Amino acid sequence: MATSMQKLVGVSEEDDEEEMEMDVKEEDDEDEENGEKQIAAQMMIGVDEVMPSTSSSDQFQYQPQLQEQVSNQGGGGGARRSRPLEEKERTKLRERHRRAITARILAGLRRHGNYNLRVRADINDVIAALAREAGWVVLPDGTTFPSRSQSSPAAGTSAGMTSSSSQMVSQQIPPPPATLQGVSSGYRTTVEYNACRMKSVFMPTPSPYDLSSTAPAQSSGVVADGGEQTERLPLIAGSLQVINDKQIIGLPTKLPERDFAGTPFVPVYVMLPLGVINMKCELADPDGLLKQLRVLKSINVDGVMVDCWWGIVEAHAPQEYNWNGYQRLFQMVRELKLKLQVVMSFHECGGNVGDDVCIPLPHWVAEIGRSNPEIFFTDREGRRNPECLSWGIDKERVLRGRTAVEVYFDYMRSFRVEFDEFFEDGIISMVEVGLGPCGELRYPSCPVKHGWRYPGIGEFQCHDQYMLKSLRKAAEMRGHSFWARGPDNAGSYNSQPHETGFFCDGGDYDGYYGRFFLNWYSQVLLNHGDRVLSLAKLAFDGTCITAKLPGIHWWYKTASHAAELTAGYYNPCNRDGYTAIATMLQKHGAALSFSCTEHHILEQQDHLREALADPRGLVWQAITRYWTMSSQ
Repeated sequence: MATSMQKLVGVSEEDDEEEMEMDVKEEDDEDEENGEKQIAAQMMIGVDEVMPSTSSSDQFQYQPQLQEQVSNQGGGGGARRSRPLEEKERTKLRERHRRAITARILAGLRRHGNYNLRVRADINDVIAALAREAGWVVLPDGTTFPSRSQSSPAAGTSAGMTSSSSQMVSQQIPPPPATLQGVSSGYRTTVEYNACRMKSVFMPTPSPYDLSSTAPAQSSGVVADGGEQTERLPLIAGSLQVINDKQIIGLPTKLPERDFAGTPFVPVYVMLPLGVINMKCELADPDGLLKQLRVLKSINVDGVMVDCWWGIVEAHAPQEYNWNGYQRLFQMVRELKLKLQVVMSFHECGGNVGDDVCIPLPHWVAEIGRSNPEIFFTDREGRRNPECLSWGIDKERVLRGRTAVEVYFDYMRSFRVEFDEFFEDGIISMVEVGLGPCGELRYPSCPVKHGWRYPGIGEFQCHDQYMLKSLRKAAEMRGHSFWARGPDNAGSYNSQPHETGFFCDGGDYDGYYGRFFLNWYSQVLLNHGDRVLSLAKLAFDGTCITAKLPGIHWWYKTASHAAELTAGYYNPCNRDGYTAIATMLQKHGAALSFSCTEHHILEQQDHLREALADPRGLVWQAITRYWTMSSQ
């Protein structure tokens, strides 16, 4: 139990002992201070007893007694300061027992609930996490109130429930006055004092309760500790009432709109249809496109976003690029004084959710794939996925004398030269670099064409000869050549974590081999992103580049995070898999494009609960890691 607790929580026993000693030392210091204060107080009492006497002989008569009393007290204090060793040990054991309980609570929350608690979390962090999970808003200073999404009946029910302690208080003291305005700074009851301390919550709004026996006690500018009224907070409103001698806090279900005047400007871009350019690299519908662009301009949209498909531009022969359709499109955008965000799309379009056109990889790449199918990702059954090139050939010269990263760089450099004037004029404001299937930095672990359906965990994609070569090299470097294989008990595309021996609780994913394999698997993904982004930064120097991360939120509340593991994100409950990604992005100055931000509003749906999904938790983890790295 201690070993698993240390592994999940990250607190070593040596650290515990050091902190125990510090706690014991602080308690000793407090005892010393208390002893000194008691001695000083008794000395003052002795002096007070001496002063009323006007006789000098009486004063000298009391001095020996006072000195003797002080010496006795000092001796007692010294004995108390030298606490027995047994009492210190008992204090250590009590503190260690308390921390062990806290550690088990944290481990359970991380393992089964995935509340994203920090390693050295305390009980306040646990309470705040549980409150947020229940739908409450917890501010950094601890202020807690219901979120906007809670409905009126729920708010009324929760507000109507009072604890036994609050009932006892309401029975012991009289009801507060009809209003808190004008209360003096003198004596106040406990309820009045607590109401003043909660000055950031109460605002005058009509009470949600309409009872004849109710005496409303609304606060219009709650009194501070000094008796002065405080300013009303425009974002939080509520009411205070007394119903059946109980304090009731009513918070509205709808908060007033915020005024964003003076805040940073957020540009708005609209994604153009995937098939706006046809396979001949021509505009599919020039007139219709122009009308749509004019509509966007009329509603003050800042610009548009468009995919630049590798399979269209370099379709027929290596390094023969056709940008004609994109030239005409960009001219139309510039004439309307809009801006552009472009995507370097090195993947196939078609077969995924939202794909309404079919755009394969270049024909000459498909020809190479027919003679050498190892250039594509391969699953355990040997099925190839031509959606994008395997990362195993990033450094292999198998594409007509070029490596995969050289092909990507030549394509990006051709785009930068072809549209130089658009870069110089600031028309092209951002370039998103495709790093995998759907342009996302991930393995194609969930291909619909191979039978995957949500919420399957997917399969590892590392069985082409180039990936296995890399795995074999890594295993030999570790001294375990028999580890040069993929897991054989990881299930299939539509398996669930508990059905497999690798991803179940306590499964092989957390064993010696599992940790080795997942480290290698995720490092290959990280290295691929690092190589391509370094070349993109070179090609688009001076222009903002961005990378797209996937939102794999299903099975996020399980211990293994199986769907993330097969996609290349080594992010189980006892390990953070997004810090390394964020560090790599910050290294190249790349912005983060996260595809899961629209899913957290749907997390109450049944299919998300059945899949133990947590879009909100995933968004929080990924974005906060990126923010943390960017602030360093």
